Amino acid sequence: MRVMVVGGGVSNEHDVSLASAAAVADALATRHEVARATIARDGSWTVDGVAHAHPELVSALAEVDVVFPALHGAGGEDGTLQGFLTTLGVPFVGCGVEASAVCMRKDVTKAVLAAHGVATVEGRVVASAADAAAAVAALGSPVVVKPLADGSSVGLLVAQTSTDVAEACAEQPMLVERYAGGMEVDVAVVELDGVVRVGSPLEIVREPGGVFDASAKYGGEPPFVVPARLSPEVRARLEAESLRVFAALGCRGLARVDWFVDGDALICNEVNTMPGMTRLSQVPRMLAHAGVPFDDLVDGLVRGAVGALETV
Repeated sequence: MRVMVVGGGVSNEHDVSLASAAAVADALATRHEVARATIARDGSWTVDGVAHAHPELVSALAEVDVVFPALHGAGGEDGTLQGFLTTLGVPFVGCGVEASAVCMRKDVTKAVLAAHGVATVEGRVVASAADAAAAVAALGSPVVVKPLADGSSVGLLVAQTSTDVAEACAEQPMLVERYAGGMEVDVAVVELDGVVRVGSPLEIVREPGGVFDASAKYGGEPPFVVPARLSPEVRARLEAESLRVFAALGCRGLARVDWFVDGDALICNEVNTMPGMTRLSQVPRMLAHAGVPFDDLVDGLVRGAVGALETV
């Protein structure tokens, strides 16, 4: 097949996306014809190094069998590109418009999962100093402050006081959550050969009182343990709940479901519809441990995407 792999993008995860796209394209190139597209920080496109205005881009997309949008964050993972491709009738890897948009907004994800009876980390949207004071009073201290619609743990911090929270939320509304204890565990959910399955759970080792922020994720060897140190009973429940979350949010193709495991309690943190896709990223690690090598994973994802056009 002819596959267009798209990387870069306008979000603050531009560089992370370039790494994902390069890894995916290199793996696919052993089995398919690959076009490498890059979205610059200003939103302009190149395909195989050649600048493409919108009419040329539409023509280039008409020549591919499937697109792998290895994009993270706003403009690429939030349904924007997915809507464009759906309108053009071009198959693409990953979630459709609705699931991409819902999962990008962490507060909306919480609302949908609550309606399905899935426990999530208690939190509030904070847009003012008054909101900050109310949030700390309700949630206690410390709290975790994170962007409403960003990934890669960018902007994630632990705050102790309402003043700290207000300062963190001064430029834009943020999600403020109760600090969750227990073990932080990720679960990869993928559709391969028409079957939805999970990878081996991955444990993120946190320092006491710490968070898995961008510096921990990209500052060296990430603190991952695969498989996570869970009892067989808890692991089975976690995998079943991850499949339920995937279905409840209308996901397809792939997603990473992030959890806190606190004793017998399973608390959903968030859901990423296009997580990092280098060979050392969480999802590929989880699938590799479960017996699916990286090249087979990305090949299976593009094959599964063909013919899976979303009806708008």
